[in-house]
Amino acid sequence: MRHPAPWASDPSQSRGRLHKEQSETVAQEIRGPRDAFQRDRDRIVHSISFRRLRHKTQVFLSPDGDHFRVRLTHSLEVAQIGRTIARTLGLNEDLTEALCLAHDIGHPPFGHAGEDALQEALGPSEEEGGHGGFDHNGNTLRALMMIDSPYPRWSGLNLTWETLEGLAKHNGPIHRPGWALAAADAAFPLDLTRWPSLEAQVAAIADDIAYDNHDIDDGLRAGLLSVDQILAVPVVAEGWSATCARNADLPPERLVGELIRSQIGRMVNDVIAESEARIAAARIETAADVRLADQLVGFSPAMREHERDLKRFMYTNLYHHPRQLEAAQAAHHVVAGLFAAYRADPGLMPADWSGRLPASEPYRSRHIADFIAGMTDRYAVTRYREAVGPVDLPEGF
Repeated sequence: MRHPAPWASDPSQSRGRLHKEQSETVAQEIRGPRDAFQRDRDRIVHSISFRRLRHKTQVFLSPDGDHFRVRLTHSLEVAQIGRTIARTLGLNEDLTEALCLAHDIGHPPFGHAGEDALQEALGPSEEEGGHGGFDHNGNTLRALMMIDSPYPRWSGLNLTWETLEGLAKHNGPIHRPGWALAAADAAFPLDLTRWPSLEAQVAAIADDIAYDNHDIDDGLRAGLLSVDQILAVPVVAEGWSATCARNADLPPERLVGELIRSQIGRMVNDVIAESEARIAAARIETAADVRLADQLVGFSPAMREHERDLKRFMYTNLYHHPRQLEAAQAAHHVVAGLFAAYRADPGLMPADWSGRLPASEPYRSRHIADFIAGMTDRYAVTRYREAVGPVDLPEGF
């Protein structure tokens, strides 16, 4: 096993947790020999928020096919890629895994369609007459620090500072946080304007690698993409040519999975080489140095341009496909309708939610959004039918 690099996050040097817990010695006697980052990962895996990801949209809304990805399987795939990169760079695999597994917990039902509906429902900032809008990344912190509360003495999972910091800004520094992230930062300052740990940066790039490639797989499986179409992307065409050359004795239809795997491997190798070069060039010697530097984990310039080409193709041909847009419109209607119904009659929510409804705005609307954001796709449809009425859904819901 490779020894940790000096710039890896060290659980023994953690900045701690928001709420004081029993000593590490007592904790190990009660719940086994795990360090702080291992406990964070396990708390995430055992949380209700994580379990709900199995019925939340990744690309296809409430997919009726057993082989399509959902938020849960996507998060597991991100964790696998993240661990591989972290291990090679000598980083803390447990913290990397925790960040990968939790990064999508804040997504509402129906993915970006649901997020858009909640953003519209909560409106612009309070200064502009709204309730602050909705952001899935801020909602991840809100869910893990306040809403998902399995412990008797505090709200939330009481994760370490390093895990919360990584989830808050795994995509980079934040200079204008939304209300949910600002509240999390006020409770437990997360140094938002600096780059996070290398483990958080790995989680972000692993997310990109996973959905860039696995969404192609799902798009082909759904019949919304064809091999001929994706070969219009230069990096995919290069990979396909190499895959076919290595497997000249096999028919093309057997090679799609091999293409996806080889593309992931090519991207992972690129990230490792580029990141090692950046770490050396920046003369990084400690984990503290990482937060004073610029972005250290990323694609090479050439691979970054290839990856941008791929993303542009996917938006044009898959994410904005007419069938996808039709499903997104229906999902938006469900989430918007639920919010309007609960605003008009909060008693339609379960008693444990309606009984805690704040009396004043913006907290009242945000509380309703909290309830909706935690829903799975199918639960949202069920609650809509109960609270609003019938809904016309495209085939596949």
